[in-house]
Amino acid sequence: MNLPMYDNGLLSGLLAGFLFGYVLEGAGFGSPRKLTGQFFLKDWSVFKIMFTAVIVAAFGLWLFETLGWMRPHAAFVPTLLIYGTVLGGALIGLGFVLGGYCPGTSAVGFASGRLDAFVFMLGMVAGSSLFAGVFDDIRGLALAAVEPRGLTLPQLFGVPAILVIAGLAVIAFLGWKVGSMVEKKFGGPYGVEEVLDSVDTGGGTRHAGGIRIQPAE
Repeated sequence: MNLPMYDNGLLSGLLAGFLFGYVLEGAGFGSPRKLTGQFFLKDWSVFKIMFTAVIVAAFGLWLFETLGWMRPHAAFVPTLLIYGTVLGGALIGLGFVLGGYCPGTSAVGFASGRLDAFVFMLGMVAGSSLFAGVFDDIRGLALAAVEPRGLTLPQLFGVPAILVIAGLAVIAFLGWKVGSMVEKKFGGPYGVEEVLDSVDTGGGTRHAGGIRIQPAE
């Protein structure tokens, strides 16, 4: 059994992208404050929403496979590349902090009319081009792997998938509780007005860093 639109290529990709962007914007992720707020421990929305999405997706894949709606191991699992993952994670994390966006939220921010998001997208293109240009020189580091094939967490630990999902749910619950307490300590999370900060209000007034700036006469 194929899921709806499973093999419809571009159309299914556009629909999934639209829905993903809609949810990101609805969560306030079109604003760089949300993502940087996570790094500064003031706003844990990124952790809460993305961890919830991971658990829902993991449970959904397990359920569809259990019901026979998906073939066993139909989802592609890439091989873990330790050095490449660590280096790439560090670089993209640095980009998150400096730019306030990730690849997906920058597109959402640009669609919302944020110029800084467009600049971030240009940086992604430049960075991708640079990576492609030097890949041959760093191939050995980027492709270093521990396992010859991709392993899921249930395969790695030798336990049922539902047990791993339950463990992730416990971690998410504890993280949610801790995050909410830390948010209160640092004066968060950001409200609607703060999320919309730096966006034109329609009356010619623009906010920047909490300071109201009037355009020159």
